[in-house]
Formats: sequence, C-alpha cells, structure tokens
Amino acid sequence: MAEMTRSARVSALAPEFDDFLFAPIGEDTNGMLLSVVSALARLDVDPWQEAANLARLPGTTATRRLASLIAALPDRPSMHLDPETIAARLIARLPRRVDSPARPAEDWIGFQVPTVMQSRPFRFAAFVVMIVVLGGLSVAASQRSSARVNKTEALTFSTGIASPPLPATGR
Repeated sequence: MAEMTRSARVSALAPEFDDFLFAPIGEDTNGMLLSVVSALARLDVDPWQEAANLARLPGTTATRRLASLIAALPDRPSMHLDPETIAARLIARLPRRVDSPARPAEDWIGFQVPTVMQSRPFRFAAFVVMIVVLGGLSVAASQRSSARVNKTEALTFSTGIASPPLPATGR
C-alpha cells in the first residue's frame, strides 16, 4: 500500500524541474555518476521540493544553498571544481528564478497565499467577479445621478421657477 502511495505521488510531480534534477553533478568516490536528484536523495531531502524552493530564491542565494548541500554529501563528487562552481552551473538549469528585489506574493501581503489563489482559473474567476462588481457600481451611480436630476426637476416645478404655462380659459 505504501508503495502505491509513493508511486501516485511521484507520477503527480511536475516535469518542470527535470532538467535541473537529472543533471549530472559528477562522479562520486565509487565512480558512479551522481545527479542532483540522487545527491538530494542521499541527503534525505525531497528533490522536487528542494528544486521548487531553490527556484523561488534569488540566483546567488540558491547557488549558495545548493553548494552547501553538495559540500555536505558523504561521497562528495570527485571533480576538480568546487561546490560553488558546480552549484552555479546547476542553478542555471532551474526554471524562472526570482532575481529581482521584489518580494514574492506570499511575502508582501504578510501571509502565505494559498496555491489555489495563484491558479489561472481562480484569477479568471476573480476578474469576472471584479467586472460584475464594477458594473453594479456603475449602474448604481447612474441611477443615483438620474434620481438627482428628477429631484431637481421636481423642486424647480414646485417653486415656480420656470413653471409651465397655464392653459387658457374661456374668459
């Protein structure tokens, strides 16, 4: 049963991080090719979660984080490059990173924005609701303006200013 749950979870993983996760780091001390996914698994870190976390970080922060993970590997890759250089090459394979000083949505409003609120269908529904509300406000403002005009006409008629001519009588 646990194996089935694990398989279902793996099949639901997005492929957007595959280029990063399956990139080679180098050979371990036993001569085996070590990929990012295997290195993170050896460190007991969820590879897809870590890739998502790294993708949200600014480039230099993500590089430092990955370099520290590579340096912590028990069978460290036997490459001539240092972990920082390896990490910089690998971080470049991640999908769109946040390199600007602008803070992510969950940060600037002070709490974590639920994933459903960041989805395209939710944004579309929010847009439709906004249009309906703005349309309702427009109609209400129009009716209020019309009521003012009618009130002004009634006041003008009752005060005698510009009253209509009276019909002629037989005298």
